Amino acid sequence: MKADYLQRQHKIRFIKQAFTDALCAELSLTEVQAPLLTDPSEGVQDSLSGHEKAVKVSVSSLQTEYEIVHSLAKWKRQLLGRYGFQPGEGIVTQMKALRPDEERLSAVHSVFVDQWDWEQAVAPERRTSAQLKEAASAVYKALRTTLSQIQMEYSSRLELPRELTFISTEQLLQRYPDKSPKEREREVTKIHKAVFITGIGAALSDGIRHDVRAPDYDDWTTMDEHGEQGLNGDLLVWSDVLDDAIELSSMGIRVDKTALLHQLELSGRQESAKLPWHQALLSGELPASVGGGIGQSRVCMFLMQQPHIGYVQPGVWCADTHREHAELL
Repeated sequence: MKADYLQRQHKIRFIKQAFTDALCAELSLTEVQAPLLTDPSEGVQDSLSGHEKAVKVSVSSLQTEYEIVHSLAKWKRQLLGRYGFQPGEGIVTQMKALRPDEERLSAVHSVFVDQWDWEQAVAPERRTSAQLKEAASAVYKALRTTLSQIQMEYSSRLELPRELTFISTEQLLQRYPDKSPKEREREVTKIHKAVFITGIGAALSDGIRHDVRAPDYDDWTTMDEHGEQGLNGDLLVWSDVLDDAIELSSMGIRVDKTALLHQLELSGRQESAKLPWHQALLSGELPASVGGGIGQSRVCMFLMQQPHIGYVQPGVWCADTHREHAELL
């Protein structure tokens, strides 16, 4: 039992280091230190879909209440602007967060969130689907590079296709009109094994969103050069262990002034435009960028072919889950 536990820990460490190095190499990123707390008055907190409540921490010595981060989507872009990062340069952090308002805990959903949170500056004219797909392909290449190293080190039999398949949410709707968004994701990922689904956040031709996205980081309303709506997407892979698709990453071209104001209006959050972060963007102080989050524990459980995220991260689970999975951390 001890030997199995220690071997799992060695594999987790190996994967995290190997993927960090591969991602930095593919996207010219520098690893930086990440905050755990954010000041809600600054507008840097990631509001996710809008209903999640952040964990609050009262700092006695400062007589101020802070929030545990949900992600670092906006903080990263602010950092790029503060230090003058140029197009093609970027950062990655080892982000830790708490999301206690998850609708449900599952084999891939935990209260504790750990991500490679990355951001790369781009030229304003490169706010395109081509730039998005280039970045998504780089993330996928880092995943394949990490898998190759695992295969050499641990003799893994897991395989990934050479190329990432791209498809839009509207194309998925047309292909599977009678299925829910999650069912569409499952069907297409089962076929192609590794898929990047673009255009998540805006209403599709049936008037329904594929999924909800915050209005102030990814651009999900701008029409791309191919007439498709949205410059963001999710990277999914197929897990034979779970017999289901796993979302490993959410990413996108970030909003410019026009997209920010439009998406705040669509989301009914126009008041957010008055916050310092949003004012900095509207005044042109923040660079154009592309970025996203990549689930560390999800990558580990997928590459290690584990049946539950609790095998690679300590978490809180109900009694039934503990009975079903005796080796949860």
